[in-house]
Amino acid sequence: MPVYKSDALILRTYKLAESDRIVVFLTKDRGKKRGVARGARRLRSRFVGSLEPMTLGSVAYFEKETRELVSINYVETTRSPFAVSSPEALGYVEYFAELLDEWSPDSDPNERLYRLGAALVEALAAGVPIDPLARYFEYWLLRLQGVYPSALTCHRCGAPLQEAWLRPDDRVFSCGDCAGAAGAASGTRGAMLSASAMGFLRLAASLAPDRLGEMTLAPGAGRELEAVHRALITTHLEKELRSSRVLRQMA
Repeated sequence: MPVYKSDALILRTYKLAESDRIVVFLTKDRGKKRGVARGARRLRSRFVGSLEPMTLGSVAYFEKETRELVSINYVETTRSPFAVSSPEALGYVEYFAELLDEWSPDSDPNERLYRLGAALVEALAAGVPIDPLARYFEYWLLRLQGVYPSALTCHRCGAPLQEAWLRPDDRVFSCGDCAGAAGAASGTRGAMLSASAMGFLRLAASLAPDRLGEMTLAPGAGRELEAVHRALITTHLEKELRSSRVLRQMA
């Protein structure tokens, strides 16, 4: 069996038999993989502390073409989510991992997606405020998948967007006039992004996540972005994420 070693992000694990775990991980060069970590549930396992969601490290594994699951030899941790001191930020770890898992096809290399996840982990460890970091991550995840609407001009009339509206079940941003005209028929304009929220998006387009601490995201603008991003994610995945529901309950 060929042996591979790659930088990777742990996304989630499942129990297998009495002492093993199935591990889902996103590699830098070979896409998302699923593998078996033998003995991972034992108290003295060599995998202790290295299989938590959003753990960044180096994974060595064996892969055979005829088998769906690879065999994981070891995981060498580079950055652990346990390094995050904020309880609120720790609450988002499962959410980030589930988003990456849902948007990463098996064995489809996507280095940009991996780099986004790795940069997120480093920003978490550096203490970047969680609210702007979460909105930044959602924005870039959707943008890398090619499904984030243009935040520059109205999809319907082409007018520059100072504020934007996302109508229910829609996938594009509209200006106030177009959203109002459509809303007259449907009874709702939809979710709005204020000028403050739109300004955040324009800065996020050219800013590294570790510099988000230099930005100010007003609480109201953060809630607007959260609602719009949740609508876009739910529309494109055709379901609501379990971890998203948990976060709302926590809030």
